[in-house]
Amino acid sequence: MSVLVDLIVMLGMLVVVPAGLLLAGAPELDRIRRLWPLYAVPGAVALWLPRGGPATVLAGCYAFGTVLLALHAPPRLFRTVRASAAHRTAEIALFTALVTPSVAATALVAERSGHALFGFGLGILALTVPHFHFAGFAAALIAGLVCRVADGPAGRFAASSVPLGTLLVLIGYFVGDWTELAGAAVLTAGMWTVALLTWRTIRGSGRDRATRMLFAVSSAVLVATMVLALSWALGEATGLPHPTLTWMAATHGLGNALGFALCSVLAWRRLQGRPEQAPPEHAPPDRPRTDRPPADPALTTPVRTDPPLTDPLTVLEGRTS
Repeated sequence: MSVLVDLIVMLGMLVVVPAGLLLAGAPELDRIRRLWPLYAVPGAVALWLPRGGPATVLAGCYAFGTVLLALHAPPRLFRTVRASAAHRTAEIALFTALVTPSVAATALVAERSGHALFGFGLGILALTVPHFHFAGFAAALIAGLVCRVADGPAGRFAASSVPLGTLLVLIGYFVGDWTELAGAAVLTAGMWTVALLTWRTIRGSGRDRATRMLFAVSSAVLVATMVLALSWALGEATGLPHPTLTWMAATHGLGNALGFALCSVLAWRRLQGRPEQAPPEHAPPDRPRTDRPPADPALTTPVRTDPPLTDPLTVLEGRTS
């Protein structure tokens, strides 16, 4: 199981986090994103070394990078006080995404040093690392992106329940299995909402089959993997039969890493990077058409305070609002 878990963690460190930072559309994150390999590569190497001093130092390099990333979270949250409800909720999700890698890195440093942090065994600490890369960073980031586009009660529920569920799961580590079960239930509800909105609202916006397929896979995988997460938490709390940790790593963990996180960031990147054409009915008859779509009036009213998104997402938001 350890080899599989380490490979999943490497995917989170080296691919999902930097790709997710690019999707966030936050210029202030550009520097930390460009420097990310300087922290992530030592962290990835630390996974394959024996526990001890060298592995701990390399894991500490990664932890330093995650702390720098987390320091970007509070200023972004403070700037959303006067924003719309949907934007505030999306920013809470992004706040969670920026902070959770530091939780994973803390567990990694403790595990690589052989230290049972807060009384947790090394096996639990090792599994905490992928959990807060994917159920923390990736899930919260994608929920925030969905909320930006699907501006409505369902989108706001998804973007708020994923951070809340993640927090409850973390608290459950210290309080008990029933709190962790509550967190798993809230997180499952949020991720199923993300899957539903992605399938119904966002998937069809992909102009090529590959993008639509990536969105479809990420939605379908979420349904299955979150059932596994809920069944495991229920079994831990009640004593009912449930999958083993080895089975969970091979199914829930691998499915979330490849089927949800990787497919989602690839699909959103393709969606953001696609060229947009102005619909024929929007082009004035006496002026040639341009590649840039006309401004959405909803984005120019003085009431709206959200910062502008990248052009493809702005167009998609106008179509779905």
